[in-house]
Amino acid sequence: MKNRMVLKVIMLIGLLVLSACGNKASTKEANNGGNDNRSNETVIFKLADIQPEGYPTVLGAQEFARLVEEKTEGRYKIDVFPGGQLGDEKSIIEEIQLGSMDFARVNGVPLTEFNDKIGALNLPFLFEDANEKWDVWLGDVGEEILSSFEDSNMVGLAFYDNGDRFFYSDAKPIKNLKDIKGQKLRVMESEMAIDTVEALGGSATPMSYDEVYSAIQTGVIDGGENSLPSVYTAKHYEVAEYLTIPGYQSVPEVLIGSQKVWNNLSDEDKKLFKEAAIESIDVQREAWDALVDESLEEIEKNGNEIIEINDLDAWKNAVQPVYEKYEVEYKDILDKIRH
Repeated sequence: MKNRMVLKVIMLIGLLVLSACGNKASTKEANNGGNDNRSNETVIFKLADIQPEGYPTVLGAQEFARLVEEKTEGRYKIDVFPGGQLGDEKSIIEEIQLGSMDFARVNGVPLTEFNDKIGALNLPFLFEDANEKWDVWLGDVGEEILSSFEDSNMVGLAFYDNGDRFFYSDAKPIKNLKDIKGQKLRVMESEMAIDTVEALGGSATPMSYDEVYSAIQTGVIDGGENSLPSVYTAKHYEVAEYLTIPGYQSVPEVLIGSQKVWNNLSDEDKKLFKEAAIESIDVQREAWDALVDESLEEIEKNGNEIIEINDLDAWKNAVQPVYEKYEVEYKDILDKIRH
């Protein structure tokens, strides 16, 4: 009787071990890079974005994730984390470099600290219109800039639209260069952004984006510069009565990946990921255009005064010192854009 009981226990243990071996999880989260995944398991990557759910860049990232899963037949999946859940842009970029973050959508300005070429795209009045801008971003020059991220342990996958940055103020309407003279305008913490506003005659005030509303409201600054959707979603139009269009600068959003992840993908999968990134641009651009229209409509309903400047020659001449300062650094890229 005792021997039979021992035998049953041994058989039960054996069955449990076999069951555990035969029922491994069908998914695994990617840690410290991906792999050339030819098994039946799904490798899960993370993608960070600081913008909220439903924002155009987040919608673009989600489309990228959907296409990756579709194109790889479920071997790879990307979970998108919007709203800054995984940190601010600078920390996200650093994690991408270290390989502790897989993918991200970040703005082109903070990337200038890590890439020697993308800063050329941040120069004021660089493009005549959106068509010229996208011809460059989607062409050889754009691909050269994206490829150059490899020098910083990152992979550039695609550019997303961020519209044009324009000036807005609560002090007085900005109808010409005389009106901007002396106005305290918030800019991003970027040397080029400071140089540009000061070349136009304004008093550049670097400041965190989330401080702008209260700073205008309390008179610490007179206004700022940003895209229509940013002014709308952050409600800056509630405290800044005057908006001046068109914009003076087109800073791209960039979809990037970790070099550590990329190196562990097969050549075939790299191609599929790149295709997914490029194809996701259309969804992001459509969402951006829709949000621009909505933003303009709501700002006009609020009663804000929107000033449109038709002749920008004086403005372009005023920023020539900015080009002179950065011409040597970005000469190669600028020559290719101009020709």
